[in-house]
Amino acid sequence: MTRRARSRPPALAGEHVSVLDFMAAMRAADEKLQAERDRRYAEVSVEREKALKIKEVADLAALQLAREIQTYKDEKANELREQISSERGNYATREDLSAALREVTAMIKPLAEYVSSQQGRSTGLNAGWGYLLGAASLVGLIISLIVR
Repeated sequence: MTRRARSRPPALAGEHVSVLDFMAAMRAADEKLQAERDRRYAEVSVEREKALKIKEVADLAALQLAREIQTYKDEKANELREQISSERGNYATREDLSAALREVTAMIKPLAEYVSSQQGRSTGLNAGWGYLLGAASLVGLIISLIVR
C-alpha cells in the first residue's frame, strides 16, 4: 500500500464518487444543518419573548411597589409635619424662658440674701457654743483635780 492510499479516508479508499453525487450529499448536509440552526434560532427567539414578558411583569410589579412605598413615605412625612405643627405651640420661646428666669431670679434673691445672713449669724453662734463647751470642760477638769 502506498502512502497516498493510506492517507485517504476508509470510506473513499476504494470508491469513486461523482461530483454530482458529492454536491447533492453536501447540499443535503447543508440543508440539514440549516434546518437545525433555524430550529435553534426559533427556540431562542421563543425563550427571549418569554423572558421579555417575565421582565415586563416584574417591571410592572416593581413600579407598583415603588408607588406604594412612595405613598407610605408621603403619608409618614405628612403625619410628622402635622405633629410638628401641632406641637409648635407647646414649646416656650427664648423670650418666654428669659422672662421666666428673670422672675425666678427676682423671687429667689431675697431668700438667698436671708440664707446668707443666717449662715454668718449661725457661724458666730456655733463658735460661741464651742467656747462655752470648752470653758465647761476646763471647769470640770479643775474641779476633778481639786476633788482628788
